[in-house]
Amino acid sequence: MMQQDHDQKTDVQAALKQARAQMMKGAFEDALSTLGALPEDGGATPEFIDRLYMRAVCCRYLKRYDEAQAHLRALNENAPDFGRGFQEEGHLLRAMGQMDAALHAYGRACRFNPALSASWTAQAEILAAKGDHVAAKHAQAQAAYLAKLPPELLSVSHLIYEGKIRKAETLCRHFLQNNPHHIEAMRLLAEIGVRMGVLEDADFLLESALALDPDNKQVRLDYIQVLRKRQKFAAALAQAKQLYEEDPKNPVFLSNYAIESLQVGDYERALALFDQVLEILPHDPATLTSRGHALKTYGRQDEAVASYRAALAVKPDHADAWYALANLKTYGFKDDDLAMMERLEQSPSMGLYERVHFCFSLGKAYEDREAYDAAFAYYERGNALKRRQSTYRTDQMLEELRAQAEICSKELFEKQGGRGCPAPDPIFIVGLPRAGSTLLEQILASHSQVDGTLELPNILALSHRLRGRKRIGNFSAYPLNLHDLSAEKLKDLGQAYLDDTRIHRRGAPFFTDKMPNNFRHIGLIALILPNAKIIDARRHPMACCFSGFKQLFAEGQEFTYGLEEVGHYYRGYVDLMDHWDRVLPGKILRVQHEDVVEDLDGQVRRILDFCGLDFEPACVEFYKTNRSVRTASSEQVRRPISTKGLEQWRHFEPHLGALKKALGPVLERYPID
Repeated sequence: MMQQDHDQKTDVQAALKQARAQMMKGAFEDALSTLGALPEDGGATPEFIDRLYMRAVCCRYLKRYDEAQAHLRALNENAPDFGRGFQEEGHLLRAMGQMDAALHAYGRACRFNPALSASWTAQAEILAAKGDHVAAKHAQAQAAYLAKLPPELLSVSHLIYEGKIRKAETLCRHFLQNNPHHIEAMRLLAEIGVRMGVLEDADFLLESALALDPDNKQVRLDYIQVLRKRQKFAAALAQAKQLYEEDPKNPVFLSNYAIESLQVGDYERALALFDQVLEILPHDPATLTSRGHALKTYGRQDEAVASYRAALAVKPDHADAWYALANLKTYGFKDDDLAMMERLEQSPSMGLYERVHFCFSLGKAYEDREAYDAAFAYYERGNALKRRQSTYRTDQMLEELRAQAEICSKELFEKQGGRGCPAPDPIFIVGLPRAGSTLLEQILASHSQVDGTLELPNILALSHRLRGRKRIGNFSAYPLNLHDLSAEKLKDLGQAYLDDTRIHRRGAPFFTDKMPNNFRHIGLIALILPNAKIIDARRHPMACCFSGFKQLFAEGQEFTYGLEEVGHYYRGYVDLMDHWDRVLPGKILRVQHEDVVEDLDGQVRRILDFCGLDFEPACVEFYKTNRSVRTASSEQVRRPISTKGLEQWRHFEPHLGALKKALGPVLERYPID
């Protein structure tokens, strides 16, 4: 069956190649015949997208404009972020004499693929004809920049923006072999690395490019982004400060300096910098939204709402601001808001990113109104759109979890245990997102001896470095290589974790790290930091999984974008935690969210006792603690504990059959003693 599918795909690709050759010769009728002979399999495959695009082009050249528009509508439905599709729409509208609409289409094309030189040139021509010479000059400058790129790198750019990352990597590496110090090639390969999650390689490439060309502002901006993703906040701040000091009136540099100040917890400076940007660009929706995020994290909710609403007053279709309001969890949308969001979500010109944000916002709005069927329909639509973008595969994830259990055996800990860094500073809070970990962190951070930090990615980054690209038998190098690490290496890794996370601390002897996905790497944590405390935040499977399903995460939680996917992931998580309990008895404290809600005082004392901390009343009155909180529960943990959310999932129970089936026996096991 797999061979048959492969052969069919090869035949389709050969036919597409033939059609392209016919189009190059101007034989558009012949190309349409070739494309029409292909099976109508549908779906957003690259081959199907290419076929729709080529049909639209052929019909435009044949002046069959209605057919061309029909193909473009189908293309937008299946690939709403396909830049060349919007470029072709611009060409079509221009041919029909609709210049304003064409200008809009070309603008969208460049937004989704900034390497489309034809779209920049077309915008320059239309803008010049309208008398907007400043904007025309900018567009022409972009076209001129692209014209100077080597053809190979222009192709790399197109491949990146169309999601063909492996092909882009191969072409870019080949170019760099012949041009080893080409700055733009190094920058593009770094961008490929970011998209592939190989952040260490991207970091090295951009650092090297800056050494070769220290005045290259775009490389430095890219470098800041990578440093931030790697949680190297001090280094990112230093780079942003350097750009700011070189040109303190540049709004891009001001914004970057503000964002990096925000990352290190300097909210006053971040807000002051955002205000400076707004003095230069008084109605910039992106800055107003970023300022709202800073105010929200700082606990100034009313001001955050005002900033988000100001962004929407300027740009009513600014999806980020709508979702920011929804993500406050405590904000209620009015009737006019609901109607506006519905109109925008249904607009055929709306991009995939925006449509996803509107769907999750509408789901929250309808849930607040107790219109649960409508709410679920929007949650499901938003998740389905996210799954289109995702490369997550359940079988691959379960294989990784099984490898941890198989390799991180009792024998490993008998051999390697106790050899790492002895510092007791970290308190890891692991589990699944939306399981109550933010509440546990807020309780602990209310203690005078504990700093609350962030969802720190340092353990995940360390696991990636240990994994490398080499496979040994059926496994990657990690976690198999944990058996071979020397005592010195284990201590160094533990100390490096402490050093790299110190920027988030405020001087207390202990600190929290609430990255939920660290549950996959408890074996690594136990070896490099044997005296660290680990708390497993557990919540009812249905409540936890559905809460994750209806949350639009910024990144890193792709398993939540399907009921079956999140159910299987929860089940794999429980299996792996059972394994850790067997091989590391007494190492992990399990805290069930429902117990915390029902017996706050008792559970607080239990948690503090496990961490070796004296009881402090502030931990029970956690909602009075003034600290920044960056997760989706930020507003909820600033209020006294409530039972309201425990059974919220039951309103959606008629729609959750697939989730129950995926969870299987773990439903019967909850709560776990």
